[in-house]
Amino acid sequence: MDDETGIVEVVAEAVRKARKGLGLSQEDLALEAGLDRTYISQVERGTRNCTIIVLARLARALKTTPDRLLVPQRKGRA
Repeated sequence: MDDETGIVEVVAEAVRKARKGLGLSQEDLALEAGLDRTYISQVERGTRNCTIIVLARLARALKTTPDRLLVPQRKGRA
């Protein structure tokens, strides 16, 4: 099934940006969220469409809320 809305890419970019902002490796995030590192990699590359439950776990591990991971990131911001 194709992602016609682009939401998978939005989540991918938001997770990657939040993780890097906290100085976490993919392994660190995986441990915090109770997921496998390869799963985190797939989410960040936009090849994995995560469930709402996983989105909530990622948000908690990233010290944010699920809705913030669903908002497109602004380009060109430092």
